Amino acid sequence: MEKKQIIDAKLLDIILSRLCQEVVENHQNFQDTVLLGLQPRGIQLADRIRARLLELTGQRVPLGYLDVTFYRDDFRRRDTPLQANKTQIDFALEGKKVILIDDVLYTGRTVRSALDAMLAFGRPKKVELLILINRRYTRHLPVAPDYWGQEVNTLTSQHVEVEWQEKTGKPDVIWLLEDELA
Repeated sequence: MEKKQIIDAKLLDIILSRLCQEVVENHQNFQDTVLLGLQPRGIQLADRIRARLLELTGQRVPLGYLDVTFYRDDFRRRDTPLQANKTQIDFALEGKKVILIDDVLYTGRTVRSALDAMLAFGRPKKVELLILINRRYTRHLPVAPDYWGQEVNTLTSQHVEVEWQEKTGKPDVIWLLEDELA
């Protein structure tokens, strides 16, 4: 696989600061606002967003983790079963402004699954999408982020890999990978 770095730790820090500033601008006092990190790869970003919002505003915005495994439209089409992650939401979503958080927006199918999964916790007043990387030209569904870190022009033969320091022990980095067989 050919691997190209698209974001390093320094740029990622700047992007996270900007995203948080945008969220603060739109939500100000965070009354009735909650954050939902999408399992498995959106939770590191959600944790960081929440920590930055606490630094900026002093507000501890409620945070939950949402697993969409059993809501995916391809759940039964796989040869091997998908491994579900734990959903951890200890608050109702009824009437709340929900900010869904994920690392990469690709086809939009995960976001559609998240919308279905959220309804088990109540009917939100509003749903926004915050993502780190917005892959262009690959959408299957009409889904667009409200907040995004960087847009990347990609082909279906490519994928974006986010490496978090918490997982790798190395500085944060985001890669664009090209499949050699494509």
